[in-house]
Order: sequence, then C-alpha cells, then structure tokens
Amino acid sequence: MTSKTRQLFGTDGIRGVAGEFPLTRESTFLIGRALGHNLIRTHPKASVVIGQDTRESSAWIANRLTLGLASCGCPVHSAGVIATPGVAYLARSRKCAAGVVISASHNPWTDNGIKVFSGDGYKLPDVRELAIEQEIFALLQSPEPATPPPDKSSSSLPGEASLRRAYIEWLHGNVKTSLGRLKVLADCANGAASVEAPELFRACGVQAQFLNASPDGRNINENCGALHPEVVAKAVAEKSGQFDLGVTFDGDADRALFSDGHGRVVNGDAILLLAARDLQSRGALTGSAVVATTMSNMGLEIALRKAGIRMVRANVGDKYVLEEMQKTGAVLGGEQSGHILFRDGEATTGDGLLTALRVMEILARTGKSLADLVGDLKFLPQTIQNIRVREKTPFAQVPEIHLAIEAAARELDGNGRVVVRYSGTEALARVMVEAESEEKMRILTHSIASAIKNALGV
Repeated sequence: MTSKTRQLFGTDGIRGVAGEFPLTRESTFLIGRALGHNLIRTHPKASVVIGQDTRESSAWIANRLTLGLASCGCPVHSAGVIATPGVAYLARSRKCAAGVVISASHNPWTDNGIKVFSGDGYKLPDVRELAIEQEIFALLQSPEPATPPPDKSSSSLPGEASLRRAYIEWLHGNVKTSLGRLKVLADCANGAASVEAPELFRACGVQAQFLNASPDGRNINENCGALHPEVVAKAVAEKSGQFDLGVTFDGDADRALFSDGHGRVVNGDAILLLAARDLQSRGALTGSAVVATTMSNMGLEIALRKAGIRMVRANVGDKYVLEEMQKTGAVLGGEQSGHILFRDGEATTGDGLLTALRVMEILARTGKSLADLVGDLKFLPQTIQNIRVREKTPFAQVPEIHLAIEAAARELDGNGRVVVRYSGTEALARVMVEAESEEKMRILTHSIASAIKNALGV
C-alpha cells in the first residue's frame, strides 16, 4: 500500500459487515497480528485489554483478534461486554499498551468494527492507524501468510468481572452531588449499556427504570437507543410527571441523547450549551471556549456567544473534536449526535454514561429542570439527509454536485449553512442544510441530494 490515505480505518476504527472483508475470520486474526507487531516494537512486554458490544458477531471477532495478538506474544485481558469508553479507561488505568473494542457503535447488528485506543486512553492518531494498515496489507500479501489457528469456539474470552467493576467504580467516583431525588428513564439500545447502566445508576442512588436492556445479539440499536431518541421521549411524555428526564445510549454507550421531563428530545448541541454554562458558572470553562463540529446548529453558536463563550468547529468525529480541544486547551467539546467530551477530569474519549451523570449532577445541583436549563436555545431549521453511494468520489471532482452545493451557498448568502460530507463509517453521503425557513431548507437539501443520487447513488 503506497497511498497515504487510510483504506481500512475510518473516523471510528475499522468497520464493515461481519464475515466480509476486512472482518472475516482470517483478516481479523491478521489485524490482531498486525496490531501486535506494531505494539511489540515500542512495548516489548505489551499487553492489551479488549471489550465488546452485544452483537452476535462480537464474540468470534474478539476471539480471532485475541488469537492474532497472542501469536505475537501480546497477553490479552478481556472485559467482556463493556462500553467503549470503559476500554479506554482500563487501557490507561491498567497500564496496557492498547485497548481494543469490538463494536460498530450505532450501525445495524450485521455490521461490526474494531476500535483501538493507545495506552494513554486516546484513540490512535491517523498516522499510527496508517502504519497498522500497512502491516495488515503486508501480511495479507505475504507469499507465506501466517496461518490462523482453527476456531475452537465461537465465543470470546469470558471477561473479567473485576475490569467492568473497576470502570463502574471510576464513573461513580466522578459523582460529587447526590442524585437520589432524580427519576430517570434510560434506553440502553440493547447494547453495552444494558450491562452497566443499571449497576451504575443503582450505585449512584438514581431512581431509574430501563428500556431495551435485553440484548439478543441482533436487536442492538433496532428502533431504539440514540438513533431513535423519540422512543424514550415518547415514553417519558406518556408517563407525565413520573420522570425528571430520559436518557438514551447508542450501541457501545460512548454517546447519549436526552429527553426533558415533558418528552422533548434534547440533543448534543443542547447538552454542550448546558454543560458550558455550568462550567462557566463555576469558573472551570478554560478559555471560555467550546469545541463543536461542522454539523452543530448555528443556534448553539449564537446561544454560546450570548453567554460570552466562543465556539470552535472541528471536523465530524469525536477524535477530531478531541484533537481541536487539545490544540485550544478547551475542556468541553462534542457532537450534535451526543458524543460529549469532558476534559476537566480524567476522561479521554466521549462517554455516554459519564455524560448522563454530568447532566444529572447539573439538574441536582441547580434544582432546575432540563427544560428550564436549555429552553432558551433556538435552533435554525436544520435537516440532514443521507444518500447511499457506490463510491466516495470527492464532491469537487463531480461538476453536477459541486455546482449544486455552490448554488445553495449563494442562495443562503450567509444566513444559513451547507455541509456536505461522506460518512466515515458507512457508504453514505450526508447533506446538512440550515436556513432561515423550512421551505428553503427543504428545497436546497433536495437539490443537492438529487445531484448526489444522479451522479453517485446506488
């Protein structure tokens, strides 16, 4: 592989359909072996902690990856089913050379993925991912490739309960305010949060009930969780007055969205505003700045400006948000989708469970409702349309698409925004348009989406 562009790693690790390249039984073994080679070069006694979500393929992928790592002399400690940020925490707290998560986050159950954290708990930089890719392709193209051992079992290592418990205890230790008065309805997306959220909330004294906490290997994210925040919002609304808020996680619990007590969805932009004003009120918002992404609504930028807080935009992807936070020294950043990063403590990645605790702490400390705390946030009409594509040709190289985007920008004339990008985890083009009116928003979105469908659509 001579190109400097990563072919396997996207914005959130390696992702694809389980059983198809690059997630076959042979290739996942070789990915483990390539990662092991990369780690041993700099850490001769490297060990790895591994965790997974609840997909039925996660077990055998974890098993094959473990065999690949072990073939290089890398001992592996399994945490079993655990939230992605739990592996990041364990990698740094247990002084491992890396942490690996088998998960495709919000994708359908048929997909899966491999995410890698370095020993400091941060996602690997692009240059490190590229080096591992080169190793993977070298192994695949070797005239005498490493022969993976035959499968002995379809299950992965059973998981050390003490590892999961350590993560929950760390989260609990972050809580400095009594949460006992709060009544919460939580949607666990039939994913990793199904294992940890009930135990964590119980430890914190939260009066919680749970939806979609019975994973069967195939129901992860299915009409539930952070992809469908309206589910928990509707349930809260139907039991008017019974819950102070709803919280909904994605499949690997690294992000969270919310519902206020009236059953209205509260997205990541609103949580950024809530958390920014809280940190500012306590003199803890370093540099009076917040890092968001190109997808965050202009309404958030306006509301932050009114509070004397500057908003910096990063590329989509929580690793890029984190990079910008490290550059600017910001202690708060995140995405509209619910990835929120708090850097005023020890967290190194977005953590849905930690975000839920922080939101609950703000409610408990202020005595105010979520609706009251974010009620002044006014969003510009915004829509995001996904178009499945057969290839990810740069938009500037497709005249029909380029012209449609430029025409929309001219039409808005600074009173709105257009962001057109490819998903880093799926074969999708995403068209986001903000405008002063919903009619203009719909017209411009349709124009760009049609151009993409005509030129690149499946």
